Amino acid sequence: MISKQGRSTGWVLLAALSMPVAFAANPAPPDPTQDPAIMSAGFLSSHPDMRFRMVGWDALKSGKHEDAMAFFKRAAWYSDKPSQGMVAEMLWGGQGVPQDRPAAYAWMDLAAERGYEGFLILRERYWEGLDDNERARAIEIGQEIYARYGDAAAEPRLAALLRRERKKQVGSRTGFTGSVQIIAPGPGGTTQQIDGTKFYDERYWDPVQYRAWNDSIWAKPRVGRVDVGELEIMNSRVPQTKPAIDAPEPETPPT
Repeated sequence: MISKQGRSTGWVLLAALSMPVAFAANPAPPDPTQDPAIMSAGFLSSHPDMRFRMVGWDALKSGKHEDAMAFFKRAAWYSDKPSQGMVAEMLWGGQGVPQDRPAAYAWMDLAAERGYEGFLILRERYWEGLDDNERARAIEIGQEIYARYGDAAAEPRLAALLRRERKKQVGSRTGFTGSVQIIAPGPGGTTQQIDGTKFYDERYWDPVQYRAWNDSIWAKPRVGRVDVGELEIMNSRVPQTKPAIDAPEPETPPT
């Protein structure tokens, strides 16, 4: 059972989860988004999960809620769990979009797919707040959402893109060598060199290691203590569905 205090933590918890790692307590492994040199070298263009989450968060803070929703859904298409959680929170609270609590539950169930504790807490909070009809609709909606955005569909997309972009950036099918230097634009029209061992850290390009790096960041909520009482951890309530790997990528406003 989730306590009354736990019920009021949703938006605050999601806001904290959506911040760059450098702003969280007890940081996990280095966050490339906090290195301006790496960002200027085009890192985000090869990591659309991070890119569209960050753009979505900026749009949300600017009050552009429809744009934020579109960006979060596009990041979600590349298996970004924090963005899936943000879609859920916006739908649950009617944050600039029509309120839809069953759809919100379905998205939060998806965000909790890997067992990340913060999203599991919110998933159970949502479930408690639904009536029987809403719960039935949430499970029905969830099957379509999982088909398009679940890990079975989304992780292969991201894995293929990471491998393709790494080869493109390095310019060789043989992969990275330690002598590679990245030339990136710097302040005032200058250029700067980035050590390839930093830009091409395997944690950011190998799909398995990239997933493990994300797990290390999001598995536990990096916020102040949240009293959630006894949280019963269970698998998704949404039945397994056939992954729609070839589902069209969501459209977003220009960035």
